[in-house]
Amino acid sequence: MKLDVREQMSDVKKNVPLTSDIRQLTSTIDMNEKIEIDLLLAGIQKRYGYDFTHYSHASLMRRLEKAREQAKAMHFTELLDKLLHDEKGDALFEKILELCQLIAVTVVIEKIVPVLKTFPFVKIWHAGCATGEEVYSMALLLHEEGFLDRARIYATDFNKHSLDTASNGVYPAKHIETYAANYRESGGTRDFSDYYSDGYELAKFKNFLKERITFSYHNLVTDGVFGEMNLVCCRNVLIYFDKTLQDHVLAKFTDSLRHGGFLCMGNKESLNFTAVKKQFETVDTKQKIYKKCGSAHAV
Repeated sequence: MKLDVREQMSDVKKNVPLTSDIRQLTSTIDMNEKIEIDLLLAGIQKRYGYDFTHYSHASLMRRLEKAREQAKAMHFTELLDKLLHDEKGDALFEKILELCQLIAVTVVIEKIVPVLKTFPFVKIWHAGCATGEEVYSMALLLHEEGFLDRARIYATDFNKHSLDTASNGVYPAKHIETYAANYRESGGTRDFSDYYSDGYELAKFKNFLKERITFSYHNLVTDGVFGEMNLVCCRNVLIYFDKTLQDHVLAKFTDSLRHGGFLCMGNKESLNFTAVKKQFETVDTKQKIYKKCGSAHAV
């Protein structure tokens, strides 16, 4: 039996989604994903105290997608379920934090580096440097901005095992992909492989970066200050101290900074309601960057 062409077209229309239907379906999927992301970020904030809601959306999404893939989760709600209920949830969060920790680098480039460049010599203190990844990131940044050779970075920690790892500058090669992605997304334009050598499933940052770094044992509670610093970085350390100890350490940072020097804190840390608050002005609220009151110009 021969069908009328109009009947055939009618059957096709019944079985093939119209463009408007496809758009509606896509919109529903996008809305569902947004709801899942909102739930995930709210869960992370309530469970771990980290607020990622003000981070660059595109950059944050790339990192969360990476974390979801690594966790073998089909949806972001499944990733949240693993964070809350899996016995390895804390380890999973540490991986997410590692993926997100370098988002602030762009802000450092835009708001701090131009000021640092006005000085004939720059002194930076990374307090609580742990295993040193952020320290090497800073050295790499200064190198690309053209003044690593007139800078000295003091990287300190009280954990001698972590400090040894930082001083050696050797990390599992499998982590390099993440470091390289962070580097590119923070504005890096060179080949990241120029900064390390690899072999035997390990990667070692090159010596020209380490030459400008002094690694040293330092206890923030009992040891002294570092004088005339242009920049102090202490990210996600003070969260482990009570208010009395926080004020003690922040006073140490304040005394270590020259007037106009910068203080970079962790995402869940703040100078609000601290004893030194009045001695600083806020440079970036989201990234917790502060500037000690006074002139920042070189003398």
